[in-house]
Amino acid sequence: MIASTPSNRRTPLLSAITLLALAAPGTILGCKSNQPAPSPAAAVPSTPAPRQPVTPPPAVKKHLYSAEADPKAEIASALKQASAEHKRVILDFGGDWCGDCQVLDIYFHQSPNLELLDKNFRLVHIDIGRFDKNLDIPEKYNIPLKKGVPALAVLDANGKLLYSQQTAEFGDMRYMYPASVTDFLNRWKA
Repeated sequence: MIASTPSNRRTPLLSAITLLALAAPGTILGCKSNQPAPSPAAAVPSTPAPRQPVTPPPAVKKHLYSAEADPKAEIASALKQASAEHKRVILDFGGDWCGDCQVLDIYFHQSPNLELLDKNFRLVHIDIGRFDKNLDIPEKYNIPLKKGVPALAVLDANGKLLYSQQTAEFGDMRYMYPASVTDFLNRWKA
């Protein structure tokens, strides 16, 4: 025969306490959440999101850099006009294939840049081919083409070099805002 002891009377009470003790860690200590766990990709991205261009290059490229032009004659003509008009000359080294060169041209033709350009500068586009054409001209104006294009130089009306981009400042033009061109034009205007 099984003798009844006081501990047997506590069995339902002990079972209830034991059940609560087992259930409590999940709710009190927060070991597991009822919320779905974030996916590993959402918690820590494995690759950064691709940069989005401020202005994507146009699908149809504008013809800016003439392969047939004589850049030395164009620079001489621009300097003559700049002298008569009290302006400066911007030399824009690039190629029609260059998306950032195309975006720079878009920004040059937006307000207030167009007004600044017309009032203060003569612009000369110099075709560098695929980095294999007219290479003596960027060298003369201290433009390191190996850093990329577009690359700009600013001359006074007498042909003196005032500025040349050394680190492809506009090399990622599609990711820059038009205000960067505005700042450049305001800094170097006549």
